[in-house]
This record gives sequence, C-alpha cells and structure tokens, in this order.
Amino acid sequence: MIMKRTIKKVAILGSGVMGSRIACHFAGIGVQVLLFDIVPKEAVESKDKKARNKIVNDSLQAAIKSNPSPVFNKEVIKKITTGNFEDDMKDIANCDWILEVVVERLDIKKLVFEKVEQFRKPGTLITSNTSGIPIYMLEEGRSDDFKKNFCGTHFFNPPRYLKLLEIIPTPHTDPGVVEFLMHYGDLFLGKTTVLCKDTPAFIANRIGVFGIMFLFKLAHKLDLTIDEVDTLTGAIIGRPKSATFRTADVVGIDTLVKVAKGVYDNCPNDEARDIFIIPEWLDKLVANKWLGDKTGQGFFKKIKLPVTQGSPEERKTDKEIQVLNLKTFEYQPRIKSKFASVEAAKPLDDLKQRLKILVAAQDTAGEFHRQFHYGLFSYISHRVPEISDEIYRVDDAMMAGFGWEIGAFESWDVLGVERTTKAMKDAGYTVAGWVDKMIAAGNKSFYKIENGKKLFYDPSSEMYKTLPGGESFIIMSNYQEKLVWKNASCSLFDLGGDILGLQWSTKMNSIGGDVLSGIQTAIDKAEKSFKGLVIANEGPNFSAGANVGMIFMLAVDQEYDELDMAIRMFQNTMMKVRYSSIPVVTAPHGLTLGGGCELNLHSDKCFPAAETYIGLVELGVGLIPGGGGTKEFIVRASDEMHEDEPETITLKNRFFTIATAKVATSAFEGFDLGIFRKGHDEVVMNQNRRIAEAKRSVIEIFENGYTMPLQRKDIKVLGRSALGALYAGINGMWRANYATDHDVVVAKKLAYVMCGGDLSEPTQVSEQYLLDLEREAFLSLCGERKTLERIQSVLKGGKPVRN
Repeated sequence: MIMKRTIKKVAILGSGVMGSRIACHFAGIGVQVLLFDIVPKEAVESKDKKARNKIVNDSLQAAIKSNPSPVFNKEVIKKITTGNFEDDMKDIANCDWILEVVVERLDIKKLVFEKVEQFRKPGTLITSNTSGIPIYMLEEGRSDDFKKNFCGTHFFNPPRYLKLLEIIPTPHTDPGVVEFLMHYGDLFLGKTTVLCKDTPAFIANRIGVFGIMFLFKLAHKLDLTIDEVDTLTGAIIGRPKSATFRTADVVGIDTLVKVAKGVYDNCPNDEARDIFIIPEWLDKLVANKWLGDKTGQGFFKKIKLPVTQGSPEERKTDKEIQVLNLKTFEYQPRIKSKFASVEAAKPLDDLKQRLKILVAAQDTAGEFHRQFHYGLFSYISHRVPEISDEIYRVDDAMMAGFGWEIGAFESWDVLGVERTTKAMKDAGYTVAGWVDKMIAAGNKSFYKIENGKKLFYDPSSEMYKTLPGGESFIIMSNYQEKLVWKNASCSLFDLGGDILGLQWSTKMNSIGGDVLSGIQTAIDKAEKSFKGLVIANEGPNFSAGANVGMIFMLAVDQEYDELDMAIRMFQNTMMKVRYSSIPVVTAPHGLTLGGGCELNLHSDKCFPAAETYIGLVELGVGLIPGGGGTKEFIVRASDEMHEDEPETITLKNRFFTIATAKVATSAFEGFDLGIFRKGHDEVVMNQNRRIAEAKRSVIEIFENGYTMPLQRKDIKVLGRSALGALYAGINGMWRANYATDHDVVVAKKLAYVMCGGDLSEPTQVSEQYLLDLEREAFLSLCGERKTLERIQSVLKGGKPVRN
C-alpha cells in the first residue's frame, strides 16, 4: 500500500536553470509552487521586495522565454509565487514537499537545510536535486524526522522533456517515502522513476559519461573526426540526433569533465577507472572556456559569414556551424561523413536490424561500432549490483535520461548475448561473473516476453522476474502471441478483458490505404466479438498524417477518380470510428498531425500523452483537412454557438486554427485549440501509461451501456453571412504579408466549406453534406500547380515551399 500523501504545494529552493524549470513542471500539473533564491548582494539592505527578488524573478522569466518551452501553456505561470531565502522561508511551513536545487556545493546545501529545519513542519518531504554530492552527506547533522523524510530526487534537464527522475534514498529514508516518490514521479510528474543506490553519479550519468569518455578515446584510437563520431553515434544507433560531441556541447563540457573527475576520484575500484582520466585536449577546452552552448563555442561554433553579393538591402549576415579539429585546435567547415555500412543500414526503419548490420560490418564504422558496444556491455555488466541490483533500472535510466531508443542490456540481447560475449572476450573485454553464470545456465537473453508481459533476468536470484508496472504499462508489441489480425502495415492484438488494440508501423506512422483498411477491419472484428477498440502507436510519433506521397502521385497523374475514392475511404473510415456499435478510444503521443489529428477528432474519447503535438496542418501543403477534420470543426463550432453572442465568433476561431495550421505544443494546448474536449478527454502525464488508461476507459464506456450515436443532421452553418467576414479576415492576412496568393486561394476554399457553401441564410445541414463539400474542395486543390509544388517540397525536403 503506497503511503497516503497529497501534494498541493511544493517549495523549490534555488531558481537556476534546473530550479526554475522544475517549478514550471510542477505548476504544469496543477501544483502550487513557491520558488525561492538568494537576495542579490546590492539589495541586502533594501526593503524593496522587487529588488530583493530580482534573482528569482529574472530566472523565472528567462525560463519562460526559453526554447523549448518549460510550460505546457502560459496559464500555469500563475501557480508560481516567487520569494527569497531571507524574507519568505517561513512560508515553507505550508508546503507538502520541499525540493532543494541550489548550487552544487555541500557547504551551501547544508546551510539551506539548516534554515529549512527552522520552518519545515514534521513529516514534510524534503529532497535534493544534487547530481554529484553523495546523498548521505547532505543529511548529516539533521533531525531524525528530516532524515526519515529525506531523499535524493535527481531530475534531468530540461525536466519537462527528459523523462528520467532518479530516486536515491539513504539508509535512514522511510521505505514509504521512497515508494511514494516512485509512484508520484511516475503517475503525476510523468517520469520514468528509477531507484538508484547512493553511488557516484548515480546510474544515468555514471553510464552516460562513461560512454562519452570511452568514445573520446575510441575516436582517438581509430583516428576519427568529431563529425565522423557524431555520424556513427546518433539516430543510426537509436540515440538522439545530438549524438556524442553535440550532446557534450549542450550539457556543458565543464559539467561533463566535473562528473568524469568525480567518478575517477570516488570510484577507486572501478575496473574502467582510467577511461575517466581527462585527456589533455579536453582540459584545454575547459581552460579556454570553450564549454559548449553556454559560452557560444565548444566542439562546435556558429560562425558569421559576411555576404557581399547583391544590393545593400539584400546583403545580410549568413551563419555556418563549424567544427573543432582536435589536432590543430582550429574550427573548420563541417564535412559530411559517409561510411558504407551506415549507408546500408540507413534505409532500415527497424533499429534492431540496423544494429546487427552495423556491428557485423567490416569497414572502419563496423570496427568502431563493435568496440563501442563491447566497451559499453563490459561496463554495464560490472555495474550490477554496484549501482543497481536490477538490470532494467540501468536501461530505463539511459532511455529516459539520455534519450536512447533501447537500453544497453536490450542492445546486447539484439546482438545475441552468448555470441557477443564470446566476441568481447576474444577482443580483450571482460564481463561480470553473473553474465557467464547466466549463459552457463542456458539463459540466452536479459529480457523475454511471456503472455504479453516483459520479464528481466535477476542476477541475485538467477531467475526471470516480471517487470513492475504490469497492467499500468501496456506495450502492444509484447502481445505478439495474441495477434488477432495483421496486414502489411497494421497489427491487431487482443489486449485482454475483451479489448482489441490496433497499431501500425509505417514511415512516420503515416496513414495510407493499408492503415485505413486496418482501422475498418479492427472495428468490424471488435463489433462481432469484443467490447471495444484502442488505437495507439509505438515509436516517437502517433502519426504524421495521411500518406501525401500517394496523394501526390494520383494528383500528378490526374487520376481524379482514384483520388476521389481514396478521400472517400478516408472519410468513411473516420465516420466508422465515430459511428460504430463499440467504443473506440485513441491514445496519441508525439506528432499527431493532419489525418492523425482527424482520427482523434472522431474517436469516442482521447487519452493524449502530455507531450502530444497535435493539429490540422493541411493548409501548409495547399490543401484543407479532407478526412472529416474540416467537417468536425464545423460541427463543434455549431455546438459552441450561443444566443447572446455573434454566431461568427466560434466559427472564426475554428477557421483560423485550421487556416494558420496551428499545432498544439502540448496536449493541454490541444484543449485550447478545441481539438481535445474539455471535461471529456484526459491527459496522461506518463506516456507509458496512456494505452492502459485507454483500455480502462473502453471497458468503462462499454459497461456503462454504450449506444451507437446517430449521424448528425442538425449542424448549423452560416452561409453568406459568415463568408464575407472570413473573406475579409483572409484579405487582411494577405495585405499584412502573412499569407501568399496561394494561401488566399486555399483559405477561401476552406471558408466556403466551413460556411456550408454560398447559402443565402443560416441553415441546418447533415454531416454527409459537409463531407461532400470538404471532399470537393480537397479534390479541386489537388489540381492546383502550387499545391503540388508544396507537396513535392515536403516529400523531398520535409518542409513545404512558401509559394
């Protein structure tokens, strides 16, 4: 049973980069926040509150203006109250959780905790965000109640986007506090909470910094440049695009050096300790203050290039990112790196297949990938049980803290544990004894799937155990044994409880004929034998929208009959999602654009992850939403009209949301745009929980007596009375240079559809009437040259041309 605590108010002590952003994240989930910092030296004698709070207020404003935004929407800032340590510390008495995020100095942290003890009420949670100071040292000299409720809570920057929260108890921490923090971090803060031992750098930084330092030495050994290493260690192996050297620039080279020195100094028994010795060239970077993004240069530098061609008005300063040559210590233009094995692996969407090809390759890149993985696998094996008793915690920490697509133990599984271990030993690398014992016992992998559940190998008991979380974390691809149906793109699983789960795997999870067919089949099967259907996807995104490549091919070949059929199929599928005899619930995450957004607009209920970027973006490629999205916005505008206000207001708001191709920067903003329904759809903070929540909802809706709704025939459209107002708005956008000539053409088509056509007076129409209008407008725009130019530029370069 998890300890009963309610977090209504938190105090964040320290408003630096981390403190201010942690405050924003707590405010984002609805918690009242006190954010404190020191009084500026020049204001110590002042009685002016504004002057005394200058540091904290400036820090908070800098955070709010930063990119990417630390807040889900601007409204949450109202939940943050600023103050300072001298005047306002007494206010922490009303807080349920006090979180220290001051500078990384033991003496300063101890002074803060001394002051906290004067005002903190007994039983209040007190935690530190330290990344390098041992947690047990921070509690020395404190009261028994403080120690009992004290713990390390290490957030990763930026806290809204990096999902890792390391929980580091001391021997005195109440186990109930640990259990509560693990649960609260997961459910409320949306974090992957990882229980860590109080060892130097905890888990993620210990492994992550080892990986970076090992790569520095491997690059030197194989004579590889910075650009070459980043080509080999980015998205191609399931790591962030920032790869190795760019990541170091973002994190701060001084921070990297500090962690590496900390491990070297405090881990005398680490078998790979010498890897953490700082190379001479790295010390030189720190001495030069070339620390990365924070100082404007590190391994990379943005250079201004004067452009001398053209008239004086046309002359401007261009920019180029240059890279450091570690031999000459001079910056030079970047050179695109190419390796035969990387080029062979690139076309493969499946990371596991890519890894096999890369590690087996016989070129320099292959040698690099073998050595890198052997070094990493050796190191993680020796860290169990030193930094964690369970292997899955190591993988969770690296995926959530460093953005790895799969963990290191899982990568070892992909390459074959027994075969890779032998190859490692042949190459001079060692593995921990427990790995040899595991292989000798006939256990061939660190993880395995049984009955939809993922199991991990536990070295202490020498048995497989089920990953914790169970029913709260559903991963559809773990249900291969319960596959009900599949086609080239879609898989339909029995998730248990008489619920089906549909997912698809296409490039960017785009929606084409196979996917539409899959959705229809899933609904048909659910109507016959199940209670309902959950639609969700794995991978980085829910769906980037309809398959524009198919639309482009049909339009260029002027196959308008086929194009008409394709749009009808999309519309009919969306209507089937809305009008079926079973509940259909969606669980979007990441990019959910165009057709992906339209699917969510038609579902019975949505459970978006907090980080869902959703919108109808078709105007950008010279089209209007053609899969029922325009129709659905008209229906909602009609339902929102009130007698005591101009009817055009709601329609105008809806029109400009589509016309400006607005995309919500979070699920919360999706409510503001009218895509998600207030009081109906629910945000899930932890993305890993969204499918389980959707499944629970389907059962609940079914058992409450779900009845298939009737198609609407009572939708109020305003005709000419609103058309003129929308045309005037479009003209204003064009005159202000916000819209091109072609934008005007497309926007007028959209306005025509959203007003129900050129009707002489407001009229009630059916959904089918609006779908027909929507489809006709979509088809006519497919015949426009400038629309085709936009689609072509998206297919070629990923961005629409502004024509």
